[in-house]
Amino acid sequence: MRERAEALSEEQALGQLVMVALDSGAAQSSLDDDISARKVGNVFLLGGWRDGAARVKKATDHLQDQATEAATDGIPLLIAADQEGGEIRQLRGDGFTKGPSAKVQGTMDPAELTAAATGWAKELKAAGINVNLAPVTDTVPADLGRANAPIGKWGRQYGSTPAAVTKGSTAFIKGMSAGGVMSTVKHFPGLGRVKNNTDFDSSGIVDSVATPDDPYLAPFMAGVEAGAGLVMMSSARYPGLDKTETQAMFSKPIITGLLREKLGYDGVVITDDLNAEAVRSIPAGKRAVDYISAGGDILLTGDAASVGPMVDALAEKARADEKFATLVETSVLRVVALKERMGLIDCG
Repeated sequence: MRERAEALSEEQALGQLVMVALDSGAAQSSLDDDISARKVGNVFLLGGWRDGAARVKKATDHLQDQATEAATDGIPLLIAADQEGGEIRQLRGDGFTKGPSAKVQGTMDPAELTAAATGWAKELKAAGINVNLAPVTDTVPADLGRANAPIGKWGRQYGSTPAAVTKGSTAFIKGMSAGGVMSTVKHFPGLGRVKNNTDFDSSGIVDSVATPDDPYLAPFMAGVEAGAGLVMMSSARYPGLDKTETQAMFSKPIITGLLREKLGYDGVVITDDLNAEAVRSIPAGKRAVDYISAGGDILLTGDAASVGPMVDALAEKARADEKFATLVETSVLRVVALKERMGLIDCG
Protein backbone atom coordinates (compact mmCIF):
# COMPACT_ATOMS: atom_id res chain seq x y z
CA MET A 1 0.00 0.00 0.00
CA ARG A 2 2.73 2.47 0.97
CA GLU A 3 4.72 1.67 -2.17
CA ARG A 4 1.65 2.25 -4.34
CA ALA A 5 0.98 5.59 -2.67
CA GLU A 6 4.61 6.68 -2.85
CA ALA A 7 4.72 5.84 -6.56
CA LEU A 8 2.20 8.59 -7.28
CA SER A 9 3.42 11.91 -8.63
CA GLU A 10 2.71 15.00 -6.54
CA GLU A 11 -0.30 15.84 -8.75
CA GLN A 12 -1.62 12.27 -8.64
CA ALA A 13 -1.27 12.12 -4.87
CA LEU A 14 -3.15 15.38 -4.35
CA GLY A 15 -5.81 14.23 -6.79
CA GLN A 16 -6.58 11.29 -4.52
CA LEU A 17 -7.67 13.83 -1.90
CA VAL A 18 -10.37 15.37 -4.11
CA MET A 19 -13.93 14.18 -4.81
CA VAL A 20 -15.77 16.39 -7.31
CA ALA A 21 -19.39 16.37 -8.42
CA LEU A 22 -20.71 15.22 -11.78
CA ASP A 23 -24.06 16.97 -12.05
CA SER A 24 -26.94 15.12 -13.65
CA GLY A 25 -27.40 17.99 -16.10
CA ALA A 26 -23.78 17.99 -17.26
CA ALA A 27 -22.23 15.96 -20.06
CA GLN A 28 -20.66 12.73 -18.82
CA SER A 29 -17.34 14.00 -20.23
CA SER A 30 -17.47 17.27 -18.26
CA LEU A 31 -14.93 16.06 -15.67
CA ASP A 32 -12.51 14.51 -18.17
CA ASP A 33 -10.07 17.42 -17.97
CA ASP A 34 -10.23 17.49 -14.18
CA ILE A 35 -9.25 13.82 -14.09
CA SER A 36 -6.61 13.97 -16.84
CA ALA A 37 -5.03 17.34 -16.00
CA ARG A 38 -5.77 17.69 -12.29
CA LYS A 39 -5.57 13.95 -11.58
CA VAL A 40 -8.83 14.00 -9.61
CA GLY A 41 -9.20 10.59 -7.99
CA ASN A 42 -12.84 10.53 -6.89
CA VAL A 43 -16.28 11.63 -8.11
CA PHE A 44 -19.79 11.87 -6.67
CA LEU A 45 -23.06 12.11 -8.57
CA LEU A 46 -25.13 15.18 -7.80
CA GLY A 47 -28.28 16.87 -8.97
CA GLY A 48 -30.85 14.11 -8.98
CA TRP A 49 -30.20 11.41 -11.55
CA ARG A 50 -33.77 10.46 -12.44
CA ASP A 51 -33.33 8.51 -15.67
CA GLY A 52 -32.54 5.10 -14.20
CA ALA A 53 -29.56 2.85 -13.74
CA ALA A 54 -28.61 2.50 -17.41
CA ARG A 55 -27.66 6.18 -17.70
CA VAL A 56 -25.78 6.10 -14.38
CA LYS A 57 -23.81 3.01 -15.49
CA LYS A 58 -22.87 4.67 -18.76
CA ALA A 59 -21.56 7.68 -16.84
CA THR A 60 -19.66 5.68 -14.22
CA ASP A 61 -18.06 3.47 -16.88
CA HIS A 62 -16.92 6.59 -18.70
CA LEU A 63 -15.50 8.07 -15.50
CA GLN A 64 -13.56 4.93 -14.61
CA ASP A 65 -12.16 4.85 -18.15
CA GLN A 66 -10.54 8.22 -17.39
CA ALA A 67 -8.58 6.73 -14.46
CA THR A 68 -5.60 5.93 -16.67
CA GLU A 69 -1.96 5.36 -15.81
CA ALA A 70 -1.22 8.96 -16.74
CA ALA A 71 -4.12 10.39 -14.75
CA THR A 72 -4.33 8.38 -11.53
CA ASP A 73 -1.57 5.81 -11.97
CA GLY A 74 -4.38 3.45 -12.91
CA ILE A 75 -6.01 3.65 -9.46
CA PRO A 76 -9.81 3.48 -9.89
CA LEU A 77 -12.06 6.25 -8.68
CA LEU A 78 -14.27 6.23 -5.66
CA ILE A 79 -17.64 6.97 -7.27
CA ALA A 80 -20.18 8.01 -4.67
CA ALA A 81 -23.84 8.88 -4.43
CA ASP A 82 -26.08 10.07 -1.62
CA GLN A 83 -28.66 7.29 -1.44
CA GLU A 84 -30.12 7.42 2.06
CA GLY A 85 -33.74 6.68 1.21
CA GLY A 86 -36.91 8.74 1.45
CA GLU A 87 -36.45 12.21 -0.03
CA ILE A 88 -32.66 11.88 -0.09
CA ARG A 89 -32.03 9.73 -3.14
CA GLN A 90 -29.77 11.11 -5.87
CA LEU A 91 -30.40 8.05 -8.06
CA ARG A 92 -33.94 7.32 -9.21
CA GLY A 93 -35.79 5.53 -11.97
CA ASP A 94 -35.58 2.02 -13.36
CA GLY A 95 -33.03 -0.07 -11.52
CA PHE A 96 -33.18 1.85 -8.23
CA THR A 97 -35.59 0.87 -5.48
CA LYS A 98 -37.50 3.69 -3.78
CA GLY A 99 -36.30 2.95 -0.27
CA PRO A 100 -38.03 4.49 2.76
CA SER A 101 -36.61 7.33 4.83
CA ALA A 102 -34.17 6.57 7.62
CA LYS A 103 -36.92 7.41 10.12
CA VAL A 104 -39.02 4.61 8.64
CA GLN A 105 -36.00 2.30 8.26
CA GLY A 106 -35.43 2.76 11.99
CA THR A 107 -38.76 1.08 12.73
CA MET A 108 -37.80 -2.05 10.77
CA ASP A 109 -36.39 -5.22 12.31
CA PRO A 110 -32.59 -4.97 11.94
CA ALA A 111 -32.33 -8.21 9.98
CA GLU A 112 -35.08 -7.01 7.63
CA LEU A 113 -33.32 -3.68 7.15
CA THR A 114 -29.96 -5.35 6.49
CA ALA A 115 -31.57 -7.58 3.86
CA ALA A 116 -33.24 -4.58 2.20
CA ALA A 117 -30.04 -2.53 2.26
CA THR A 118 -28.15 -5.43 0.70
CA GLY A 119 -30.53 -5.25 -2.24
CA TRP A 120 -30.18 -1.48 -2.51
CA ALA A 121 -26.39 -1.83 -2.44
CA LYS A 122 -26.42 -4.42 -5.22
CA GLU A 123 -28.37 -1.94 -7.36
CA LEU A 124 -25.78 0.75 -6.65
CA LYS A 125 -22.87 -1.57 -7.40
CA ALA A 126 -24.45 -2.71 -10.68
CA ALA A 127 -24.65 0.96 -11.70
CA GLY A 128 -20.97 1.55 -10.91
CA ILE A 129 -21.39 3.21 -7.51
CA ASN A 130 -18.89 1.95 -4.92
CA VAL A 131 -19.49 4.45 -2.07
CA ASN A 132 -22.78 5.50 -0.50
CA LEU A 133 -22.62 8.86 1.30
CA ALA A 134 -24.95 7.36 3.90
CA PRO A 135 -26.20 6.58 6.50
CA VAL A 136 -26.96 9.60 8.65
CA THR A 137 -25.79 8.84 12.19
CA ASP A 138 -26.94 12.15 13.65
CA THR A 139 -29.37 11.94 16.57
CA VAL A 140 -32.24 14.45 16.51
CA PRO A 141 -33.78 14.84 19.99
CA ALA A 142 -37.52 14.19 20.06
CA ASP A 143 -38.34 17.67 21.33
CA LEU A 144 -36.62 19.24 18.32
CA GLY A 145 -37.85 16.87 15.60
CA ARG A 146 -38.80 18.60 12.35
CA ALA A 147 -37.47 21.93 13.64
CA ASN A 148 -34.01 20.52 12.94
CA ALA A 149 -33.66 21.76 9.35
CA PRO A 150 -30.88 19.52 7.99
CA ILE A 151 -32.07 16.16 9.36
CA GLY A 152 -35.35 16.11 11.28
CA LYS A 153 -37.28 18.12 8.69
CA TRP A 154 -36.73 15.33 6.16
CA GLY A 155 -36.94 12.29 8.42
CA ARG A 156 -33.27 11.49 7.80
CA GLN A 157 -32.67 10.33 11.39
CA TYR A 158 -32.97 6.68 12.48
CA GLY A 159 -34.40 7.72 15.83
CA SER A 160 -34.32 10.25 18.64
CA THR A 161 -31.85 8.42 20.89
CA PRO A 162 -28.28 7.26 20.19
CA ALA A 163 -29.35 3.66 20.80
CA ALA A 164 -32.10 3.87 18.18
CA VAL A 165 -29.78 5.56 15.68
CA THR A 166 -27.11 2.93 16.27
CA LYS A 167 -29.57 0.08 15.80
CA GLY A 168 -30.89 1.33 12.46
CA SER A 169 -27.71 2.75 10.96
CA THR A 170 -25.56 -0.29 11.72
CA ALA A 171 -28.16 -2.57 10.13
CA PHE A 172 -28.06 -0.34 7.03
CA ILE A 173 -24.24 -0.38 6.94
CA LYS A 174 -24.09 -4.17 7.23
CA GLY A 175 -26.44 -4.42 4.26
CA MET A 176 -24.38 -2.00 2.19
CA SER A 177 -21.25 -4.02 2.94
CA ALA A 178 -22.97 -7.28 2.02
CA GLY A 179 -23.99 -5.73 -1.30
CA GLY A 180 -20.48 -4.54 -2.09
CA VAL A 181 -20.80 -0.80 -1.35
CA MET A 182 -18.80 1.20 1.20
CA SER A 183 -20.77 3.33 3.67
CA THR A 184 -20.14 6.78 5.10
CA VAL A 185 -21.28 7.88 8.57
CA LYS A 186 -22.25 11.54 8.82
CA HIS A 187 -22.19 14.36 9.90
CA PHE A 188 -19.54 14.18 12.66
CA PRO A 189 -19.84 15.22 15.47
CA GLY A 190 -23.58 15.57 14.77
CA LEU A 191 -26.10 17.89 13.12
CA GLY A 192 -29.07 16.72 15.18
CA ARG A 193 -29.21 19.71 17.52
CA VAL A 194 -28.55 22.57 15.10
CA LYS A 195 -31.39 24.77 13.90
CA ASN A 196 -30.44 25.62 10.31
CA ASN A 197 -29.11 23.67 7.34
CA THR A 198 -25.40 24.22 6.61
CA ASP A 199 -26.08 23.73 2.88
CA PHE A 200 -28.09 26.96 2.80
CA ASP A 201 -27.20 28.90 5.96
CA SER A 202 -24.08 30.28 7.60
CA SER A 203 -25.91 31.18 10.83
CA GLY A 204 -27.99 29.07 13.20
CA ILE A 205 -25.52 26.21 12.81
CA VAL A 206 -24.25 25.92 16.39
CA ASP A 207 -24.56 22.92 18.71
CA SER A 208 -23.87 24.36 22.16
CA VAL A 209 -24.60 21.07 23.96
CA ALA A 210 -22.00 18.67 22.51
CA THR A 211 -19.02 17.72 24.71
CA PRO A 212 -16.18 15.21 24.24
CA ASP A 213 -18.26 12.67 26.17
CA ASP A 214 -21.49 13.35 24.27
CA PRO A 215 -23.58 10.16 23.96
CA TYR A 216 -24.57 11.39 20.49
CA LEU A 217 -21.05 10.41 19.30
CA ALA A 218 -21.72 6.71 19.89
CA PRO A 219 -23.56 5.98 16.60
CA PHE A 220 -20.62 7.26 14.58
CA MET A 221 -18.16 4.86 16.15
CA ALA A 222 -20.69 2.03 16.07
CA GLY A 223 -20.99 2.67 12.34
CA VAL A 224 -17.25 2.42 11.89
CA GLU A 225 -17.23 -0.84 13.85
CA ALA A 226 -20.05 -2.11 11.61
CA GLY A 227 -17.94 -1.49 8.50
CA ALA A 228 -18.29 2.14 7.37
CA GLY A 229 -15.04 3.25 5.72
CA LEU A 230 -15.56 7.00 5.77
CA VAL A 231 -16.62 9.61 8.33
CA MET A 232 -18.12 12.80 6.90
CA MET A 233 -17.55 16.02 8.80
CA SER A 234 -20.16 18.60 9.69
CA SER A 235 -19.61 22.26 8.88
CA ALA A 236 -21.46 23.42 12.01
CA ARG A 237 -19.82 24.93 15.12
CA TYR A 238 -19.37 23.21 18.49
CA PRO A 239 -18.11 25.53 21.26
CA GLY A 240 -18.01 22.64 23.75
CA LEU A 241 -15.57 20.79 21.49
CA ASP A 242 -13.56 23.70 20.12
CA LYS A 243 -13.65 26.90 22.17
CA THR A 244 -12.65 28.93 19.08
CA GLU A 245 -15.94 27.80 17.47
CA THR A 246 -14.07 26.86 14.29
CA GLN A 247 -16.36 24.87 12.02
CA ALA A 248 -15.94 21.15 12.61
CA MET A 249 -14.41 20.33 9.24
CA PHE A 250 -11.64 22.87 9.86
CA SER A 251 -11.18 22.10 13.55
CA LYS A 252 -8.06 20.26 14.68
CA PRO A 253 -9.51 19.74 18.19
CA ILE A 254 -12.52 17.99 16.62
CA ILE A 255 -10.96 15.95 13.79
CA THR A 256 -7.55 15.15 15.28
CA GLY A 257 -8.20 15.60 19.00
CA LEU A 258 -11.66 14.05 19.30
CA LEU A 259 -12.22 11.77 16.31
CA ARG A 260 -8.72 10.45 15.78
CA GLU A 261 -7.06 10.59 19.20
CA LYS A 262 -9.88 10.26 21.77
CA LEU A 263 -12.13 7.97 19.70
CA GLY A 264 -9.28 6.17 17.93
CA TYR A 265 -10.45 6.53 14.33
CA ASP A 266 -7.67 6.27 11.73
CA GLY A 267 -9.73 5.85 8.57
CA VAL A 268 -10.74 8.27 5.84
CA VAL A 269 -12.39 11.54 6.86
CA ILE A 270 -14.32 13.39 4.15
CA THR A 271 -15.85 16.86 4.13
CA ASP A 272 -19.46 17.68 3.65
CA ASP A 273 -19.85 19.79 0.51
CA LEU A 274 -17.18 22.49 0.46
CA ASN A 275 -19.46 24.46 -1.85
CA ALA A 276 -22.13 24.77 0.88
CA GLU A 277 -23.30 28.19 2.04
CA ALA A 278 -21.81 27.63 5.50
CA VAL A 279 -18.24 27.67 4.12
CA ARG A 280 -18.51 29.31 0.70
CA SER A 281 -17.22 32.69 1.90
CA ILE A 282 -13.83 31.11 2.71
CA PRO A 283 -11.42 31.09 -0.28
CA ALA A 284 -11.23 27.63 -1.87
CA GLY A 285 -7.52 27.23 -1.27
CA LYS A 286 -7.85 28.12 2.40
CA ARG A 287 -10.70 25.62 2.79
CA ALA A 288 -8.44 22.88 1.47
CA VAL A 289 -5.38 23.77 3.54
CA ASP A 290 -7.34 24.28 6.75
CA TYR A 291 -9.10 20.93 6.32
CA ILE A 292 -5.94 18.89 5.77
CA SER A 293 -4.25 20.81 8.62
CA ALA A 294 -7.10 19.77 10.91
CA GLY A 295 -6.58 16.08 10.11
CA GLY A 296 -9.03 15.47 7.26
CA ASP A 297 -8.46 13.54 4.04
CA ILE A 298 -10.91 13.90 1.13
CA LEU A 299 -12.21 17.28 -0.04
CA LEU A 300 -15.74 16.88 -1.45
CA THR A 301 -16.89 19.76 -3.64
CA GLY A 302 -19.93 20.35 -5.76
CA ASP A 303 -18.05 23.09 -7.62
CA ALA A 304 -15.56 21.73 -10.16
CA ALA A 305 -14.11 25.22 -10.61
CA SER A 306 -12.75 25.05 -7.06
CA VAL A 307 -10.58 22.00 -7.77
CA GLY A 308 -7.68 23.93 -9.29
CA PRO A 309 -7.39 26.51 -6.49
CA MET A 310 -7.68 23.80 -3.83
CA VAL A 311 -5.03 21.52 -5.34
CA ASP A 312 -2.68 24.43 -6.05
CA ALA A 313 -2.98 25.65 -2.46
CA LEU A 314 -2.24 22.16 -1.08
CA ALA A 315 0.82 21.81 -3.32
CA GLU A 316 2.17 25.24 -2.38
CA LYS A 317 1.68 24.63 1.34
CA ALA A 318 3.23 21.14 1.18
CA ARG A 319 6.35 22.45 -0.56
CA ALA A 320 6.79 25.16 2.07
CA ASP A 321 5.87 23.20 5.21
CA GLU A 322 7.33 19.77 5.94
CA LYS A 323 4.80 19.00 8.67
CA PHE A 324 1.94 19.78 6.32
CA ALA A 325 3.55 17.64 3.62
CA THR A 326 3.54 14.74 6.07
CA LEU A 327 -0.17 15.28 6.74
CA VAL A 328 -0.81 15.14 2.99
CA GLU A 329 1.20 11.93 2.65
CA THR A 330 -0.73 10.35 5.54
CA SER A 331 -4.05 11.31 3.99
CA VAL A 332 -3.06 9.82 0.64
CA LEU A 333 -2.09 6.60 2.42
CA ARG A 334 -5.50 6.45 4.08
CA VAL A 335 -7.31 6.88 0.76
CA VAL A 336 -5.17 4.26 -0.98
CA ALA A 337 -5.71 1.89 1.96
CA LEU A 338 -9.48 2.37 1.67
CA LYS A 339 -9.37 1.59 -2.04
CA GLU A 340 -7.31 -1.51 -1.30
CA ARG A 341 -9.82 -2.56 1.37
CA MET A 342 -12.61 -2.12 -1.18
CA GLY A 343 -10.82 -4.34 -3.69
CA LEU A 344 -10.31 -1.52 -6.18
CA ILE A 345 -6.54 -1.99 -6.17
CA ASP A 346 -4.16 -4.79 -5.30
CA CYS A 347 -1.20 -3.61 -3.28
CA GLY A 348 0.27 -7.12 -3.24
